[in-house]
Amino acid sequence: MPNSAMGRSRKSMCPTASRRQPVSASHRSADLAGRMVALGADVPAIFDQPLALHHKLLGRWVAGREGAQEACTRVEARRRIERAFRAVALDILAPVELADLRIAILSGEENQSPVVTITCESIGQLDLGWIETGDAPISWRAAAYAALERTLSRVLPVFAYQDLFEEISRYYWEGETDDAAALEYMIACHGADPEDLDSLSLPSTMNDRRPDWMIRDKAMSVRSLPARLRGIIRRLDHLHRQIDRLDPNDNAWAFHLDTAYEYFPGTEECSPLPPLTLVPVDQFAREVDDVAQHGMEYGFFDLAGICVLPQADKIDRWLSSFQLGVKLLTTAQELIMLDPTILGASHGKS
Repeated sequence: MPNSAMGRSRKSMCPTASRRQPVSASHRSADLAGRMVALGADVPAIFDQPLALHHKLLGRWVAGREGAQEACTRVEARRRIERAFRAVALDILAPVELADLRIAILSGEENQSPVVTITCESIGQLDLGWIETGDAPISWRAAAYAALERTLSRVLPVFAYQDLFEEISRYYWEGETDDAAALEYMIACHGADPEDLDSLSLPSTMNDRRPDWMIRDKAMSVRSLPARLRGIIRRLDHLHRQIDRLDPNDNAWAFHLDTAYEYFPGTEECSPLPPLTLVPVDQFAREVDDVAQHGMEYGFFDLAGICVLPQADKIDRWLSSFQLGVKLLTTAQELIMLDPTILGASHGKS
């Protein structure tokens, strides 16, 4: 798994390959901004056909923003609609470097409203910068890592250590999480030799391989951290709470399994894991490879949000919540890119 939490019940979702439509004849219409913002592949950009439902919806939104316009052809209308939405969405998304996100507005079936989705093109381990490789006190690094664990899964399809541990528990030990029960299962079902404990992977041996900065008990309390580090973490937590308080029907970063199943058939076949991880692959290469095998074959769940758009006035509410999630992502970037040497050494050695 190359270097690059399921806290929102991200299980059993659809991989990119299963969900995406064939590319349309006109890339200018299908891809509103390269790989970042797109309308559905059914958008007829070459022929002067009637506007699709999602174009009509966006068109009402554009008309409300721009006011009366001169008469134009359907092709010109499509281009104007696309440019307006693209400009707003990409302006919001521009600061995000942590992951490669894609926005798509898709038409449903005959009686379905359009949906807007956020998917993640990135795969592998997130670069954790100084948190993983720096010389800062372990207590600072552990506090920063814990903050990412509890907040990032709200806006990114990413799994953390506990998610990996639970997957491995099901994979190796039939869900057992203590050594005695896991060993009993391995002996009974796999013929493991109880005299050869050194060669067996057990829950405790997996946990023991965690570096100290991954262990929450090693983290300094937020109020005791250096001021700048403390401020970034508190902003992360505040943004996380704000997103949680949004109406789920207007939240760009929320999703409902029933909606995903309805709009994207075949979701049952994809991996239960997201494509990104906060787990350091160097320490857990075997475990990550084992649980990622399904995703490598059938695709990972890459959906960061799905929102039904029954009315044009909902687009502005979607954009507002989208912007809030982007703020969380850029704050996480700020935390990862922080230079701990500027924080001073007055808060101890560990």
